Amino acid sequence: MSRYLLVVPPLTGHINPLVGVAAELTARGHEVEWCGYPDRVLAATGPGAVVHPCTLPATSELVRPPTLTGPAAFRFLWEDFFIPLAEAMAPAVTDAVRAFRPDAVVTDQHAVAGALVCERLGVPYFTSASTSAELVDPLAELPKVAAWLTDRLAALRAAIGDPDATGDPRFSPYGVLAFTSGDLLGDAADLPWERIHLVGPAIADRPGDPDFPWAALDPARELVLVSLGTANTDAGARFLGEAATALGLLGDRVQGVVADPGGQLTNPPPGVLVRPWVPQFELLGRARAVVSHGGHNTVCESLWHGLPLVLAPIRDDQPIVARQVAEAGAGVRVRFGKVTAPKLAEALRTVLDDTGGHRTAAEAVGRSLRAAGGRQAAADHLEQLVRAHPVASASR
Repeated sequence: MSRYLLVVPPLTGHINPLVGVAAELTARGHEVEWCGYPDRVLAATGPGAVVHPCTLPATSELVRPPTLTGPAAFRFLWEDFFIPLAEAMAPAVTDAVRAFRPDAVVTDQHAVAGALVCERLGVPYFTSASTSAELVDPLAELPKVAAWLTDRLAALRAAIGDPDATGDPRFSPYGVLAFTSGDLLGDAADLPWERIHLVGPAIADRPGDPDFPWAALDPARELVLVSLGTANTDAGARFLGEAATALGLLGDRVQGVVADPGGQLTNPPPGVLVRPWVPQFELLGRARAVVSHGGHNTVCESLWHGLPLVLAPIRDDQPIVARQVAEAGAGVRVRFGKVTAPKLAEALRTVLDDTGGHRTAAEAVGRSLRAAGGRQAAADHLEQLVRAHPVASASR
């Protein structure tokens, strides 16, 4: 059996796709350990995971001004978060590789320390692409920003990687696990398909919420889940208020559930259930539609269930994911900073009534996501990696 080290940043949306992969590898008899931030990893995996802890940089929390969007938000994300994160993680990744001696590493696309350390130590690695946005070159129309990032990654490689190596550390030369499908990705003819494996969502069991008030849900009404993920509490207050009001306007037919980790909704309409944390996957199994910011995990899990979406992207990869959903016909897009409760209620009626065929399209995309193979397909590719590229003992 083989050993796999999973390298992840302190971001729930980047950890969750690999939880199912880890469970599948373990079920096949392989050894799996993690390198990252123990509280974040253990919250996603449960208490049994072995985590090699990383030192947090000063910018350990991804907090940005609510109005920061577009290229400025992208540069902030790398300059103030991902680059310092890589510098802080590199010693721990190096120690983890030397202590655990993995046959292969799986490193998140934005935990670039994993890639750079692996190329320096000669360990084969796969990239985990937790979002499809990077696959379609989000900087194609921003050449100056692209050049800036290339320079920053080159400097980072000189500091912690192999200075003689080439290529983008966000895309392993050994292969990329992309947790999406061709039906959602759309036209991406220029991708190096020999290295990119579309595996769909890697669905895994998650810790439940024994305190969730299931009995409070009205089975006679259509369940709608509203979630902006875990990294957008700084920007979500106005939108969540409008969303809650929209759910109230549809209260005769809709049972609204709102995830509000920041505690920003203090006076929701009657019948709208607001919780700081929700058992999302279980709720999706009962839902009829989802309102989201366009986070890749929530989008793919919703479509996996065949649910149409109303998407209000904020920044980062979210506009690209929202565009992919709209182009697939599986949802509608609204403006995060401008939409009002009546307009949001109208968008919800559109997807619930299926006047534009959104549910049919969502179900079709869902079939493609399930057919991609998920955690089993990802584990197959990782086993093939180890067989094709055995690690010499001297390099571990």
